[in-house]
Amino acid sequence: MRPGAGASSPFLMTFTVAIDGPAASGKGTIARAVAAHFGFAHLDTGLLYRGVGFRVMQGEDPLNAAENLVAEELKNPELRGAAVSQWASKVAVLPEVRAALLDFQRAFARRLGGAVLDGRDIGTVICPAAEAKLFVTASDATRARRRHKELLDHDPDITFDTVLSDLRERDRRDSERSAAPLVPADDAILIDTSDMSIDAAVAAAIAAIANRQ
Repeated sequence: MRPGAGASSPFLMTFTVAIDGPAASGKGTIARAVAAHFGFAHLDTGLLYRGVGFRVMQGEDPLNAAENLVAEELKNPELRGAAVSQWASKVAVLPEVRAALLDFQRAFARRLGGAVLDGRDIGTVICPAAEAKLFVTASDATRARRRHKELLDHDPDITFDTVLSDLRERDRRDSERSAAPLVPADDAILIDTSDMSIDAAVAAAIAAIANRQ
């Protein structure tokens, strides 16, 4: 898989922003806003694993799915479903899948004009030398409420308790996996969005990144 052109920045430089955190913490929203503010390209790396997970759901071998994933597939709205989310977490523990997607992410991160990548191991594994690192989190209940509201559009019958249970299981799997577990980088700035508005969280992220430029 090869990185696409993405958004452009007026500055001919490389500047990488690594944003990590668990599901529904707000990292994706923050990442998109940060990229727009600074004119950086943005990559939701979780979509790579969702794309692989979606292929595996249909019977494809995980490594083959990772090696043959194309950027156009990441636009598929079905990738946002709860079932794909669980499969994404399952394939993400496979070292061979992570290795197959590694070069794509690193090339994207060092593109001219700057880049923002959000995921679970950006600051620790993918881009340990990133100029700015954030770890975005929130309480389990807060994240479950956010994800439940989002998933209702795809599955009107899904319950809050189901979402909370799935989220905690995914957190456990992501944190305990041997390959690139979900942990904050030692030099990451922590942003807890449990009691923050979107605007306040974005402002905190922008301020933290601006201090690293």
